[in-house]
Amino acid sequence: MNEPAATTALWDYRRRVSDLYADIRDTPDPGRAWDLWRAGRDDLFANHAQSAIDPDHRPQFTALPYFPYDPAWRLRGRLEPVKPIVLGAGHSGPGETPMRRFARVAFAVDGEQHALSAYWLEGYGGGVFLPFRDGTSGNETYGGGRYLLDTAKGADLGGGHDVMLDFNFAYHPSCVHSQRWSCPLAPTENHLAVPVRAGERLAHTTE
Repeated sequence: MNEPAATTALWDYRRRVSDLYADIRDTPDPGRAWDLWRAGRDDLFANHAQSAIDPDHRPQFTALPYFPYDPAWRLRGRLEPVKPIVLGAGHSGPGETPMRRFARVAFAVDGEQHALSAYWLEGYGGGVFLPFRDGTSGNETYGGGRYLLDTAKGADLGGGHDVMLDFNFAYHPSCVHSQRWSCPLAPTENHLAVPVRAGERLAHTTE
């Protein structure tokens, strides 16, 4: 693929992801929104030139694997102040991503309090980034974690002082689907001890 075509394909891919999340935010029924999200992602992975899947493997692709939708994992997070710090998130391969911790997002699961750091990407244009690991990481899900928000790439469930944390929309980074990609991993401070059996999962566990 020549450079203009590759760049415009990426431009189109980002636009489609942004439009998909806009449809999600505009859909009152969370279960229906989740169905739209899965269908939209499957279409992009199967058919788009910027699919995370290697071209040779796309003909065999049918659908991404997910845990069943669980409304208990649709939560409201509360932004809390935190001492800002800039760190370089390590990657699955070469490189790192500079990002600034700007808040902690506090939420409750089954009456227990938890929190995840929210980061602002320090690259041009910035964006909110919320990666995490949990009790499923390294077995049922990728060991390097999953992403819940990445607004620079259109993955935005909505927020302000309160942030929508619907873990049913958690997804794997591109490096899970191909070694072509080097993706930022969830920092240690964003490890949840509880298993989050919601969102994208691995097709096969390590057990």
